[in-house]
Amino acid sequence: MLDHLVRGATVVDGTGAPSYAADVGIRGRRIALVAQPGSVTEEARSSEDATGLVLAPGFVDPHTHYDAQLFWDPYATPSMNHGVTTVAGGNCGFTLAPLHPDRPEDADYTRRMMSKVEGMSLVALEEGAPWNWSGFGEYLDGLEGRIAVNAGFMVGHCALRRHVMGPDAVGGQPTGAQLDAMLRLLHDAMDAGAWGLSTTQSATHSDGDGKPVASRHAGPAELLALSRAVAEHEGTQLEAIVAGCLDQFTDEEIDLLVEMSAAAGRPLNWNVLTIDSAVPERVPRQLLASERARKAGGRIVALTMPILTPMNMSLGSFCALNLIPGWGDVLGLPVPERIAALRDPAVRARMLSRAESKEAGVFRRLADFGRYVIGDTYSDANAGLSGRVVRDIAAERGQAPFEALVEICAADDLRTVLWPMPTDNDPASWELRRQTWEHEDVMLGGSDAGAHLDRMCGAPYTTRFIGDCLRGRRLVGLERAVKMLTDDPAQLFGLRERGRIAEGLYADLVLFDPERIDAGPARLVHDLPGDSPRLDSRAVGIVSVRVNGVETVRDDLVTGAVPGRVLRSGRDTRTVSTTG
Repeated sequence: MLDHLVRGATVVDGTGAPSYAADVGIRGRRIALVAQPGSVTEEARSSEDATGLVLAPGFVDPHTHYDAQLFWDPYATPSMNHGVTTVAGGNCGFTLAPLHPDRPEDADYTRRMMSKVEGMSLVALEEGAPWNWSGFGEYLDGLEGRIAVNAGFMVGHCALRRHVMGPDAVGGQPTGAQLDAMLRLLHDAMDAGAWGLSTTQSATHSDGDGKPVASRHAGPAELLALSRAVAEHEGTQLEAIVAGCLDQFTDEEIDLLVEMSAAAGRPLNWNVLTIDSAVPERVPRQLLASERARKAGGRIVALTMPILTPMNMSLGSFCALNLIPGWGDVLGLPVPERIAALRDPAVRARMLSRAESKEAGVFRRLADFGRYVIGDTYSDANAGLSGRVVRDIAAERGQAPFEALVEICAADDLRTVLWPMPTDNDPASWELRRQTWEHEDVMLGGSDAGAHLDRMCGAPYTTRFIGDCLRGRRLVGLERAVKMLTDDPAQLFGLRERGRIAEGLYADLVLFDPERIDAGPARLVHDLPGDSPRLDSRAVGIVSVRVNGVETVRDDLVTGAVPGRVLRSGRDTRTVSTTG
């Protein structure tokens, strides 16, 4: 007997092949049959009429930071609501394990680092996760059997360094014995199921003390030794962030990424390729790394987002504005001193000069303050300004846009919410995106779901992209769009028996209404441990999500089932060739 039968769905199977009408039967965790509509004679415990609906494989998000959130939110919301059935975590060099069993202070350091570098609520981290593990395997075991999505994790370089070197991980270089200890830890983690190594050398990544995170102090020899260790384990990967990911790679960064991938004999993915017609030289420069890796026996894959991610800013709390060169010192001052500095024309002039400089990289796009929209305000002086564009307010007041923005924020003691309008929403940028997506080493992803919780909401990229392909710009057809969200990431990670709809594969499925599928606007909610805030977005048109055959979402409501699995390297992933 079948456990469930989906009747008359339009099946988009993830391969890119044309859609077709079918009945799809589920037994246990797997797809038991895919048959002509009306031809199934086997009884089913439950069934539904899916006429007019699309049945696709569950979406795979290749870049998330759900490492902590899954402990208090096993449903990985809002990603699962938007059809995501598998998430990849442990990215950017940051993981919650391993932790040194004899140094309880390391857990506090890790929490403060994650709060700073990934924008996670410190209260939620302290109250929402048990922090009762030491080894990476113990961390994975703590999630096994209690999550609704499938989840796989890289092991973070920062955690390896901290475990072995303690506080010297920041600023220090490992001895030969310490490097050997790091390698043993990495091997242990991959033996337990880690998907491989993630690392960062990005200039924007600082710990809770404001110092460069541990992996930023690693030299090429250390990175290559760790990469060679990855080569010894089945079904593993590399993920790396360097400063040039934000704009354009240096020759040295390309050399490093190519050597790491070639040393591991594994794909290396990086995040995130920003596509903007105003900077036409960026895409060819960034993809040069992929071309050179192919020649060296490696493979480098760029992740890029198919939507413009809503992101709010504030002069009162840490956000992307703090990452503009020279801005962190001003925005890190106590609020009264910060307001005084921002009101100083000379300080503003210096800040604008730095924000518009080449060294600001991709953050240059944040410098057009006339294009900001005022969000929530908190003072009588700002009554009626919510929803208005700064350029218009500045013109009325006879001020420069940045000066007007500062005065608005000062009236709210810098609590004002600011929404920058995207500068890359022009037809030329969208056409450049469409062309770039055709490259064999470009893949959709980079949501950062689970991180930067009150500042951005990238998790709904799946539904927003599908909706745009069906009813908006229609840059690619439905079948290809689904493949880009399912089979493409599944193939990159070597996921076994996932990413497609076919008899015998795992029943990770999303059923949606093609006339309605979309994502609602980002809204601030207070539902984290400690009532901490985050941005959320409702899924529109998602009828059902199934993970391993069990329904986890019905009409955007979580069912409470937790059928997800911790996907472990080797058992659940196969080794992916760097030449394929």
